[in-house]
Amino acid sequence: MRILYSHRIQSHDGQGVHIASMVAALRAAGHEVRVVGPPAYDDAQLGSASSGIARLKRALPGFLREVAEMVYALPSTLRLARAAREFAPDVIYERVNLFHFAGSWTAWRRRVPLLLEVNSPLAEERARFSGLRLRGLARAAERFVWRRADAVLPVTSVLAGHVAAAGVPDSRITVVPNGIDLSDYAGLTPTVPGAAVRLGFVGFIRDWHGLDAVIRSLAAWQEEPRIELTVVGDGPARPGLEALTAELGISDRVRFTGLAPRAEVPGLVAGFDIALQPAAVPYASPLKVFEYMAAGRAIVAPDQPNIREILEHDRTALLFEAGRPDALWTMVLRLARDPALRARLGEAARAEVLSRNYTWAGNAKHVVTLAEAALAQRAAGHAR
Repeated sequence: MRILYSHRIQSHDGQGVHIASMVAALRAAGHEVRVVGPPAYDDAQLGSASSGIARLKRALPGFLREVAEMVYALPSTLRLARAAREFAPDVIYERVNLFHFAGSWTAWRRRVPLLLEVNSPLAEERARFSGLRLRGLARAAERFVWRRADAVLPVTSVLAGHVAAAGVPDSRITVVPNGIDLSDYAGLTPTVPGAAVRLGFVGFIRDWHGLDAVIRSLAAWQEEPRIELTVVGDGPARPGLEALTAELGISDRVRFTGLAPRAEVPGLVAGFDIALQPAAVPYASPLKVFEYMAAGRAIVAPDQPNIREILEHDRTALLFEAGRPDALWTMVLRLARDPALRARLGEAARAEVLSRNYTWAGNAKHVVTLAEAALAQRAAGHAR
């Protein structure tokens, strides 16, 4: 199958991991994939957007940034349309972005199915976190794109509810969560119990993750066992967390690695005794959770619907009441004092990845099945 993969992301972060992993899995399954995205994406460094785009965003006020996004829809659509003429795809697969109509337009013009990957309700998310100005227009644009697709692939059932509420029939909605490449986690050396229990976090570090509360709890803990924390990644919250660590006098117990190449992440995660997801937005399918599971780590995560789609309390993780740092720390201490429980949860989490096929290869198979169904439905429609 010939798949034209459309996206409009600018940064090599978790989004880039998703794109690269899905493309690799589709190609490994024998399909021909052509990727079309912003030219600046190829120049972006790990964990950041291209410097030119970043400067432009800083220079423009919020309203004009959104207008610029809409204007950019034209060259991005022309670029995808040109690729479609050259590549002649069987289907178009697009990662949704706000004010991004390239896939909808090109699929309509080429009369090929459109599969739409939805990772968040972007209009709602941007209004909440980034001060979206053109809210009504953004919501209308989002609904339009969702409804135009032959198949919509939200990453959680919670997010599927948003899509259905926008008027997309249930028959066109299939939940496909994030995944992992198990070969990256093969042959990892099991964690050897040491003098300290090692907490760990991987990802882009934002204030809402709540790592400041973890660091304060760690500073207050003066008993046995000794507990240490490793934070893998970078982000806007990192400088404040490093300053807080120094202020509390626990720099000897907290390590910030900074950005780590993807190839090093499995080994770093394997070094955790307890893997942390301190907070999560209510509709996300956190990539780090699948990394923790694949590495067989004991996980502490918030007890909320989208997380319960993946993890089960006291079987594959310990879940705490969301928004309560004291509840998180209670779970951390329970695991810190019980190596057998850590081992049991980690083994069950790893087994869950296998039994539910939380892999990029499995996701690619879902995508191809949906694409074949959409092609068959269109062929049947033309035959009538």
